[in-house]
Amino acid sequence: MEIIRFADIHPEPWRNGGGVTRELASHPKAASAQDGAWDWRVSIADVSKAGDFSGFPGMERVITIVEGELLLLTVDGSEHPLEKYRPFRFSGEAASGATLPTGDIRDLNVIARAGAFKGYTSIVEISKKRAHPVFEGQLAVLLEGKATVAPGAAVEEESDGEAPAPSAAEPIELSRYDAVVGSDTQSPEISGRGFIAVISIDHVEAHA
Repeated sequence: MEIIRFADIHPEPWRNGGGVTRELASHPKAASAQDGAWDWRVSIADVSKAGDFSGFPGMERVITIVEGELLLLTVDGSEHPLEKYRPFRFSGEAASGATLPTGDIRDLNVIARAGAFKGYTSIVEISKKRAHPVFEGQLAVLLEGKATVAPGAAVEEESDGEAPAPSAAEPIELSRYDAVVGSDTQSPEISGRGFIAVISIDHVEAHA
């Protein structure tokens, strides 16, 4: 079970110097966050002043405000008021910038190479009664509240054909903005009270 601790991530400046970003995950992992060699990236950015966003030609972006109330995003001349926990999709190569009518914000960014990958963000309220699984190709980020994560039951059947018993591993506490990496062999399960962002990265099949 892989947990990415937000507190351990070093902040990197934006390409245009307008803010800082903390990268939670990218593919391929060896690609630099600064040179655009990756095919997709999930990051959390702090926006403390109005200005232009960095351009990402050939990419598609999904931005979600996760702290603060409102971001006024302008994309190719059209203004879009972005409220907290409402994902918004736009082209990475579009001329874009933002103003902060209610003060500083923090946003969750999913950027994927158009035509190769498609990124999705869903905001989910978690419960103590029913654990939320995180599957392969997904990343779950704790946005607010208190939550723990534990390995789910393995999906492979044992040689005798009986389903394996659920894992007895102790739940691990998550801090705000920690991320849980999904798996299809023993999907991690998050439970508690609060909200998580579930990011899914789908590979786009090429069509002739």
